[in-house]
Order: sequence, then C-alpha cells, then structure tokens
Amino acid sequence: MRESPDRMARRSFLGGTLAAAAVGSVPVRASQETPHGATTNPQTPGAIPLREKFFGCIAGCHIGSAMGAPVEGWAYERIEREYGLLDKPLSYTAYGKRDWVREPGTTEDGVERQKLMITAIIEKQDRINAEDLRRAWVDHMNPNAAGLVSEPFEGPLLALAKTHIPAADIGKYCDYSGLVSLSRSCHPIGLINAGDVRGAIDDLRQVGQLYNTANSRGILWAEVTVVAIAAATKPGATVDSVLGAVFDNCDKVDTRFFRPAGIRGELERALKLTANCADVRDMRRKFDSVYSGTGLVYAQSYANEIVTKAICVLRMTQGNTWEAIKAGINMGRDTDCLAAVAGGITGALSGGASIPADVVKQVDYATSLNRHTNSQRTLRESSDGLYHAFTARLARMKAYAQEMDV
Repeated sequence: MRESPDRMARRSFLGGTLAAAAVGSVPVRASQETPHGATTNPQTPGAIPLREKFFGCIAGCHIGSAMGAPVEGWAYERIEREYGLLDKPLSYTAYGKRDWVREPGTTEDGVERQKLMITAIIEKQDRINAEDLRRAWVDHMNPNAAGLVSEPFEGPLLALAKTHIPAADIGKYCDYSGLVSLSRSCHPIGLINAGDVRGAIDDLRQVGQLYNTANSRGILWAEVTVVAIAAATKPGATVDSVLGAVFDNCDKVDTRFFRPAGIRGELERALKLTANCADVRDMRRKFDSVYSGTGLVYAQSYANEIVTKAICVLRMTQGNTWEAIKAGINMGRDTDCLAAVAGGITGALSGGASIPADVVKQVDYATSLNRHTNSQRTLRESSDGLYHAFTARLARMKAYAQEMDV
C-alpha cells in the first residue's frame, strides 16, 4: 500500500532526528548483567525475553516514581545544588503529612492508580474495560489512600464508583482532565496488549474515562504512553520503531477541535529541540524555553509536558532504563511522573537489567512497610502477574484460532 505524504514526511523526520542522536535503528542490547532473575542473552541484539520487558516496564515506572517523589516540584537548579545528579532513593514527606516520613523507595499516587489496574488485569486474566477497573477500585482501593498517598480527587471518584453511574461516565466529574494522571499510570494497558498497538489504544480510551472525558487531552496523551509500551514489547523493537509507532498511531483527531500542531506536532518540535542533547543537564535547559508554567493547580503536571519530555528522554538515553529514570528525576518540575513514564517506556523496550539490584530491593522493602498502599506486591510479583495474564490471553487466542480455522 502506498504511504501518504504525511506519513512519509514524518518517517523522514524521524530518520533525521534519530541519526542526529546516534540511535538509528540499532536494536537495544540486553545487558551483560542479569540481576532480578533476568534471562537475557547478551550476545544476541534485541533478545530480551518478554517477561523481562514486563519487569522492566513496571520496575522502571515504580522506581522512577519512588526516586522522583522526594524532589517533586523542585526546580532543577535546587536538585543540582542539593544533590548534584540524584541517583538513589531518598526518604520524604508529602501532602503535608509530616508525621509520616516515607521510607526511601516509597512510591506515590500514580503507582497507587496503576496498582489497581494491575490487580484488575490479574483478576480477569485478560484485557480490561472501565467496569473491570471500577470493580477493582471498589474492592481493593485502600480507604486511607486518598489525600495521603493518592491525590485528594480520587476519594470523590471512588465514591462515584460505588454508585450505579456507568464507569465510563465517572471521569466527567474529575476537574483535572488534562493532567498526567492517566499517562503516568496506564502502563499495564500497554503490557496486556503487548505488541498490539491498536488494542492498547482501544482499551486506553475505555479505561481512561474513569479519569477523563472521552477524547480529552488526558486520554490522547496517555495513548502515547500505551502505544510506546505496546510497540516496545515487540521482538526486535528499537528506539526508532517505538517512535515510529507513536507518530503513526497517535493524535489522529479532527484538527478543527485541537490546535493544528496537535500531539505529534508537539513531540516533533521537542525532538528537534533536544536532538543534540547529550545528557539531562543539556535537556532540562532546552526545555526551559518551552515548559515553565506556574500559578495553576498542578501547573507542572499536565500530560503534554510530561509525556513529551519522556519521549525525548527515551531517545536521548537510547532506551537504557536506569539512565532514563535518572534523567527523569533530575529534570525538575514533576519529577516522579516524568521518571515513571520515561522509565516505564524504556523498561518495556530494554528490560530492567540496567537497574541496580539494591534499588529494586529497597523499593520492594518500602512497599512492604507501606500500610496505605493498594497492593504490597513486589515489583517482580506485579510484572509476573501481568505477564501470566498476557500469556493466558494469548493461549485463549491461539485456541480460538485453531478452533475456527476452517
């Protein structure tokens, strides 16, 4: 089939920017080190088992959240002044709860949101819809979470979930539809649809209506996260192929209702802006001219800023999960959300072998102490639960194909 001029132009753009960053289309190599029980083959480019991609995605997200939380909302100048480049979990307080000093490695609200998605998928052993997630909210959301470890607005959303309002209508009553709330927590939707970009988009649009109105900016930007993760889990995926999937599948909306540049235009502008950035210090200075909003509620936490930066971090770090996490937590502004998105996408591409084993252990330990969390599963238990749900889904699909093969 002949490609449209628009698609050809974007492919040309991607080739140019990736070449500038020396990424090209080289497959991500498995690390020589294999902590966390990884089973990669370092001699074969791209030979990262799917189970390890699932682990990398969840570990990258949760560890990024935990490490970014202590400096959330800080300007990068303050991070630099106090820590240089931060590269370890720290203790912190949040929501003004000074009586609860969180253990280093304690995750925050976005991971709590994600844990309920993980639970819903594990319980169903399949893709989920809005009603499935609503059920997980009602059955498993910790009543102490809202306003303590989750955002305050999630308490009223839970109250609505306990009524007979259709699940897909609940997001209409959330005041913060353009936030990163969904984009930084929707990783499990990409994983249960591993390799299936279209399925990931369809599920995201359904599940996302618990937090957003249909076709809102929050949902459209979250599509970038799930598309990147679904594409990254494909065998032989590269940074180039992940970016290509995002540009080929996201932001296909009527531009009469959105500014002409749209999501792909914003990503394109940012990738050009940061094409020559060698490290996070370079990149965060570049973004100063683009993202510096203040004075609004959640001014630093809108999805367009966080997801755009995460895509640029993916490209700059060449898909290295640990480097992406560190870039996210040292960027300034909404550090935990950025590290969660960047770490999750890169982890889905290259696994978690680059993450130090002691950091994984510390996050698991902090989770075991957290009495307010929605789940105390370890990182491996969470990722394996999703992986086994995916393999169960795949087995049903194979059996159906064999039954109907006439």
